[in-house]
Parts: sequence; C-alpha cells; structure tokens
Amino acid sequence: MLRDSQLHGWRGPIRGLVVALAATATVGSARADVKLPAIFSDHMVLQRDQKDRVWGWAEPGEDVTVRILDQSKTAKAGVDGKWQVVLDPIPTGGPYELVVKGKNTITFKDVLSGEVWICSGQSNMQMHVGGSDDADLEIPAAKYPQIRLITVPNRGTQEPQNDFHGKWQPCSPETVGGFSAVGYFFGRQLHETLGVPIGLINDSWGGSACEAWVPRERLAADPKYKDLLAAWEEREKKYPEAKKAFETYQAEAAKAKAEGKPAPKEVHNPASDMHGNHRPGNIFNGVLLPTIGYGIRGAIWYQGESNAGRAYQYRDLFPLMIQTWRELWAQGDFPFYWVQLADFYDEKPEPGDSTWAELREAQTMTLKLPKTGEAVIIDIGEGKDIHPRNKQGVGKRLARWALARDYGVGVACQSPTYKSMEKKDGKVVLKFDHVAGGFRPFDVAAPRGFTIAGADRKFVKAEAKVVGPDKIEVWSSSVAEPASVRYAWADNPVCNLYSGVGLPTTPFRTDDWPGVTVNNTR
Repeated sequence: MLRDSQLHGWRGPIRGLVVALAATATVGSARADVKLPAIFSDHMVLQRDQKDRVWGWAEPGEDVTVRILDQSKTAKAGVDGKWQVVLDPIPTGGPYELVVKGKNTITFKDVLSGEVWICSGQSNMQMHVGGSDDADLEIPAAKYPQIRLITVPNRGTQEPQNDFHGKWQPCSPETVGGFSAVGYFFGRQLHETLGVPIGLINDSWGGSACEAWVPRERLAADPKYKDLLAAWEEREKKYPEAKKAFETYQAEAAKAKAEGKPAPKEVHNPASDMHGNHRPGNIFNGVLLPTIGYGIRGAIWYQGESNAGRAYQYRDLFPLMIQTWRELWAQGDFPFYWVQLADFYDEKPEPGDSTWAELREAQTMTLKLPKTGEAVIIDIGEGKDIHPRNKQGVGKRLARWALARDYGVGVACQSPTYKSMEKKDGKVVLKFDHVAGGFRPFDVAAPRGFTIAGADRKFVKAEAKVVGPDKIEVWSSSVAEPASVRYAWADNPVCNLYSGVGLPTTPFRTDDWPGVTVNNTR
C-alpha cells in the first residue's frame, strides 16, 4: 500500500503514477478491526538507524497507536481506512514487542532491529537452499535465530495489491531449505561479519522479465517501450477469443479422453500470459507493491536471462526499474547490487556474436547509477544448466559489495573493469581499474579469453600476457592493425583472468559496433 507521505516532492509521471496506484490499491481496505499487512508479523526485523513506517487499515476515523520500547506513535485512519505512523530509529538488537492498538490490539512478538534486504529477480534468486551445492550440509547447519526470512508468493496481476500471504520466520534447519539460496548465503555472510540481526525479504519469480517488475504506467510514459507495450496490447485484445479457444480445446480433450480417442492438438492457455511473469507491471503490482515502504537497507537482484534477446533495450529498462523502485520507496538511492549473468550454453570454438554477452554489457553499464554494484560470476556457471548450484559463491560476491560500501568493512568488492586501451606496434595494451592485488590468471600463466579484430570486425583468438599490476597486453599474428579487443565475449567463454583477491575480470569489449540485439524491442 502506498502512503501519502511518499508523494512529497515528487513531480511529473511518477507522482501521477503513485496517486493512481494508491487510489486503486486501497479499494475495499476499510474495516472495523485494526489490521496490518503480512510484511508485519512476529519475528520481523525492522531496519535499524532510520525511521521506519508502520501502516495498516482500521475503521475510518479510528485512532491507532503503535508502541515499541519507550515510543508511542498515534495516527487517525482516513476516510479510506488507511493509517500510518513513523517510528524513530530503534536500537540494534531485541527481541522487542510491537503493539498496535485501536478498537482491538495486535501484539507482534520477537521483533528485532537490524539490517533488512530485498532479494529479488528470477529463478536463480528463487532457487532455494535445498537445490544448492552441499545442501545436505548447509541445511542442518542453518541455526541462525537472528536471521529472519519472509517470502512473498508469486502473483501476476494488473491490479495493484496491498497485501500478501506470508510471515516472518527465524532461520533454522526447518525453515531455510525452501528459501532463496543466494539471499540466505548473502544474509549469512552479513550476519557473521557484522554480528547484527538480518531480515531477508524474498520476492523473486522464476523466468520473470524485467518489464514485469516495472509499473506499466512508467513504461507507457517512455517511447522506448512503445513496441513492447503494443505487442502486449495486441495480445490482450485477443485474449477473450484465445480464452474461448482454450476452453473449447479443454472440452474436446476431455471428451476424447472419455471416448478413448486421440487428444486434439494442444492449444496455448492465454491465462498464463495474462497472469504470468512477463506481462508489463504484473509482478510489480502483485509481488513488489505490498512490500514498498517497509524499511530496508537495500536490494540484491539476480535477473536478466529472460531479457537477453533484448539486451540493448535492457540498457535503459534495468536502470529505469532501479530508479522507479527507489522513488517509490522514498528512501533515497538505497544500495542496489545485482548478479551478472553466469556462463551458460555450449562453449564455441571460435569467436562470435552473443546475446548473453550483450546482456552482461548492459548490466555493467548500469553501474553508472549511484550506489550500485555488480557481482561477476562468469566463472561459476554451468554450460548445461541455467541454474548453477554454486549459490554460496554468488552470495559471497554480493555480500562483498554490501560489506565494503555500506558497512565500512575493508574488503575488495568490484571485479577488475576495463578502463582504456593503447595501440603500439601491432599490439594493444589494456588498462584496468579495481585490480585488487594485481592480476592472477587461473590454472595457467597466460590470460585466456581475449579476442582481437581489425577494421574488418572479424575477431580471432588472441594471445595475452600480464605486463603490469593493472595492464594486459593483447595481440594476434593474424591482425596487423588491431581495432578492437574483447574479453569473455561469449555465452559460455573460456576465460581465466582474476584479481589477486579472486574476483573474475568483468567481460567487456573496447568497441561499440552494433550487436545482434540492437533492434530488438518486443
């Protein structure tokens, strides 16, 4: 549920969007008893070191008081039944009791104050601890009562939702197995390093497209997404006819089965489109919106596979999503850290185009936004499986960003990134940033994964060597006058270049030649 206090200072399309969503989301919310959304429950973690909102519904005009420790905040429910209070920062620790009183009283027990993170994205964020490496060791060892977990169910809808079914649970061998593995391993590293309570909100949805996480009105306000929305509008227009065709198919299939005859040709169920995880705005309305406004430190994100075919569009879409979330949360530029796509598909013997490489590039370009970070995992994917099981490594690389940037822990967090190139005597010397501890090729002494091309744009495999703590020299005897160098530019590249602290070099290219997804917009 969006609160009126979030509108202060907003202008243009985003303000109109919030007003529209707030009006829709509160229809039918008024009720006699005081009630809060599921994001507030026993065992919850409130974000420390900041003022936190608490909200809910009551009878219009009813006074609602919220108490915790020595604080007491009162609000009056509006004509629509909504109320909200803002708590002063609560000391780290607990357990505390949060008491909400109107005509009835609700007491939330075992409340902690610590660090709260949103864990979002598609299947590689949704993949649970039980499916990760060493699950048989990880689950019985997950005895962390100060780590708290809550999962938002998947619901795709165009109608803004103000609540969901779920509750906070302490992390234990009984609760951790079905929780996000990346989220848990990230949170566990924070907890073990910082020694404070950790709250993890898992709202991931396997296979989801980025546009489903963005308010549809926000997409409609930008001409870049005209083709994408037009395609969906056409599909929506045909929905009644498609639904009727599917119902006819179901009836004919049932009849054929009863008569022992062959089933008719299968017909696509259009409901999976209308209520699924690709329709623009669907996940924002059904999954994310009920959590917006809850106090958080930041968000971690693992998504991109479903948008690889439109990688150039992702250059704008992904930053738009981040900026929209930040504006709606009204907490400023909260930290947002994501996982770059892992290596996947078959290894190719020769250099070529790659939609996944272009999507990785779009993700890296998003680092231009403030307080963002990218966990490069080009080394821990599996060619045969889009869901690599090594989620411990992913969680640790994300945790490095949070620990270094948000908690002042002296660890390296960013993978080596390309900075500049210099051509000399038929060779190219590349300079990099963020090479903590100097370069360290893995397994063999020579760096692998580089390709080079001349003005003809025909790439060949290149030789390379480390020539300084932040420099790599690249060349090929078949390219006399090099024009571009690429590294790890493939769906599943063979590459081995790390920093001295074990962070893999970020895939990159020195050229800006049009890629294979440049014109894909729908």
